[in-house]
Amino acid sequence: MKKNLLAVAVLCALSSGAALAQQAEGPWMVRARAVHLDSANKDSTPLGLSVNNKTMPEVDVTYFFNKNIAAELVLTVPQKHTLSAGGAAIGTLKHLPPTLLAQYHFDAPGFKPYVGAGLNYTRFSSVNLPAGVSIDRNSFGPALQVGVDIPLAKNLYLNFDVKKVFIKTEVSAGGAKLGTFKVDPVLVGVGLGWRF
Repeated sequence: MKKNLLAVAVLCALSSGAALAQQAEGPWMVRARAVHLDSANKDSTPLGLSVNNKTMPEVDVTYFFNKNIAAELVLTVPQKHTLSAGGAAIGTLKHLPPTLLAQYHFDAPGFKPYVGAGLNYTRFSSVNLPAGVSIDRNSFGPALQVGVDIPLAKNLYLNFDVKKVFIKTEVSAGGAKLGTFKVDPVLVGVGLGWRF
C-alpha cells in the first residue's frame, strides 16, 4: 500500500513539474531569421519579366493556443527588387509581404517539427517602371510552410523554415492588360526563436 501511495505521489509530482515547465515556457514565441527568397518568375506577358532573388531579414510572432495549435504572423521590412524583361533591367519596385499562418506542431523527442498554411498579402510600392507600364499594387494568395524548432537552451530554439508563398500582379501597358506576372517565391530561412 505504501509503495502504491509513493508511486502515485511521484507520478503527481512529475506531472505537475511537466505542467509547470510548460506554463513557464509561455504561449508566445518570437523568431528572427535570415531568409533567402527564390522567385519562380512565371510570366504570361510577352515581356519575359523576372525579379532578382535575395536574402533578407524576417521576424515572426507566434501564439500557441495549446501545445500543438499555433498562429504565426510573419513580418519583414519593404524589400527592393530589380524588375527585368528578357534579362535586362527595366525598373525597380518594393514589396511588403506580411503572412498569417495557422500551424500544427508535432510531438517529437528532442525537436519540434511543424506545418502551416495561411494567407499572404503583398503590397507593391516605390514602383519605378518605363512610362506607360504599370502593375496591380496588391496581391492576395495562399502560403504553405514546413519547419522545425530545435531546443538549444531554456526557451531558446534553433529554427529552420521553408515557405511557399503565392504572389502575383497584373501587368498593363498603355492601359491594356498584358498578362499576369507570378513571383511565387520559395523562402528558406534559418534563425533563432525565443519562447516566453
